[in-house]
Amino acid sequence: MQQHEIAEVLDRPYSRELLARDLARLAYVAPDGTPRTIPIAFTWNGTQIVVCTSKNAPKLSSLRANPAVALTIDTESHPPKILLLRGTAELDVVDGIPEEYLQMNGTYQMTPEQRVEWEREVRSLYDGMVRIVITPTWVKLIDFEQTLPSAVEELARQRAERAA
Repeated sequence: MQQHEIAEVLDRPYSRELLARDLARLAYVAPDGTPRTIPIAFTWNGTQIVVCTSKNAPKLSSLRANPAVALTIDTESHPPKILLLRGTAELDVVDGIPEEYLQMNGTYQMTPEQRVEWEREVRSLYDGMVRIVITPTWVKLIDFEQTLPSAVEELARQRAERAA
């Protein structure tokens, strides 16, 4: 996909709504060659997905060996709204706690006192983290109103051709 096509899809209202959620499913290839999918908190910075993890997370060796990833961000209601992304992960080891990590956990309901205690706990646990920065190279929004899964789009096209 061209960057302008990616930007157009990501600028749609449903895409913006999904990119404001807290949780995505990250898919990558493990060192043994098998697929892995994990739920992970994320933040959208306007051009990239950023997830943060501990420096000893098992997924890091996999991403260093093969940085190709896929993400799914979706709703639980019917019909679901689904944003599919593919891209390349870049790893950025940082000292301290990245601001994105604090932001992506910011929509959980906490009192101000709970928030202070949570941040204190986080800062005492991590001496640094790894920012996994994913630049989308392919995206698809499925809203079941204007866009459908590609297989269903194909069936609808075939049905229309038969009817013509």
